[in-house]
Amino acid sequence: MNEERERRWRLAVGGEDEALSSSDDQRLSGALTMLYGEGDGPDGAGGKGRGGLGRSAPSVARWLGDIRQFFPTPVVQVLQKDAMDRLGLQQMLLEPELLGAIEADVNLVATLISLRNVMPAKTKAIAREVIAKVVAALMERLEKKTAEAVRGAVDRRRRTGRPRFSDIDWPRTIQANLRHYQAEHRTVVPERLVGFMRRQRRLADLDEVVLCVDQSGSMAPSVVYASIFAAVMASLPTVKTKLVCFDTAILDLTDDLADPVEVLFGVQLGGGTDINQAVAYCEGQIETPAKSHLILITDLYEGGDSAALVARLARLVGSGVNVVTLLALSDEGRPAYDPRLSGRVAALGIPVFACTPDQFPDLMAAALKREDVLAWAAKADIKAIRADA
Repeated sequence: MNEERERRWRLAVGGEDEALSSSDDQRLSGALTMLYGEGDGPDGAGGKGRGGLGRSAPSVARWLGDIRQFFPTPVVQVLQKDAMDRLGLQQMLLEPELLGAIEADVNLVATLISLRNVMPAKTKAIAREVIAKVVAALMERLEKKTAEAVRGAVDRRRRTGRPRFSDIDWPRTIQANLRHYQAEHRTVVPERLVGFMRRQRRLADLDEVVLCVDQSGSMAPSVVYASIFAAVMASLPTVKTKLVCFDTAILDLTDDLADPVEVLFGVQLGGGTDINQAVAYCEGQIETPAKSHLILITDLYEGGDSAALVARLARLVGSGVNVVTLLALSDEGRPAYDPRLSGRVAALGIPVFACTPDQFPDLMAAALKREDVLAWAAKADIKAIRADA
C-alpha cells in the first residue's frame, strides 16, 4: 500500500524515473519532471525548481505526445499553458512541425494570434488551420444557443398555426391535441401546431449591438470569444452587429465578421489600453441610441483618461444606450480588474460583472429585451460589482 502511494506521488510530482517500475510510468514521470522538476530551463541553463524542454523541437514534440497520451484533454491544456508560462514554449510554436502535436484550445489560439507577426509563412498557414479548427468547434458549441437567444424578437402576444419549429408553444400545442393521445405509444400526435408569430422588423427598426473589446494581453480569451459571438450575431437578420477591438489604437472589424478566423488574424493582442478613446469611437458609430446596446468587454485598467471615460459612459446611458460592462468573457473564474474604476462605472447604473461564454447568449437576450440585467445576473448566480466597490 505504501509503495503504491509512493508511486502515485512520484507520478504526480515527477520523480526519479529509475524508481518507477513500468516504462509508461517512467515516461509520465519524465514528462512532468521536464515541466515542474529540476533541470535545464528553456535556454539550457540549469535551475532548481525549473524543468526543461531544451531548444530541441523533436524533444518538445515527444513531450507533447506523452502528455496527450497520459492525460485527458483539460489537463493537457493546463500543462501546455504552464509550459508556455514557465518554459517559453511560445518560441517553439514558431516551428510548424510542433503545431500538429498541440492540443488546441482558446488559450492556444490567443498565443498563436500574439505570435503571428513573427511567424514564418509556412507556420502561419498551419496556425491558421489550427485556429480555424478551434473556431469551428466553438461555433458548433455556441452558435445555436446564441442564434435562438438573439432571435428572441418574437411577439408572444400573437399566435400562428404555422410556426417555425423553434417558435412552437409546446404546452398549448399539447393541450390542443390531447384528444389525439396514442395510449400504445404513450404520446400525443399533434394535428395542429400552436406557435408564436415573429415580428416583421424593418432594417431601420433593428437593434444595434456594438461589442467593444479590450485586446490587451490579459483579455486574450475574451477577444476570441467575443469575435465568435460577433460573427454569429452578424449572421442574424434580427440585429445589426459591430465589433470594435482596441488597445491604444482602434480596430473596427465589422466588415470581416463573415469570417471569424480572419477577424482573429486581424486582432493585435497586447499593448496599452485607452478605453475612453475606444468608447468615443463606438459612440460615433451608434445611430439610434434608444435601440443600441454597447457591450464593453474590458478589465477597466484604463491607461487613458478615466474621468473622461466615466463622463462619456454617463452620457451614453443618459441618451438611451443600453450599456453593459463585462470584466471578462472567458471560462476562467473571477477576473483581475480595476476595483476603483469598476465601482465608478457601476455607480452610473451600468451592470459590471464577468460571465462565461455559455452565459453570454442569455445575457444578450436579457439586454435586447431591455430587462434588468443585474437581476438576470443575480438569478444566474453572477456576482456583480457594486457602486464604488
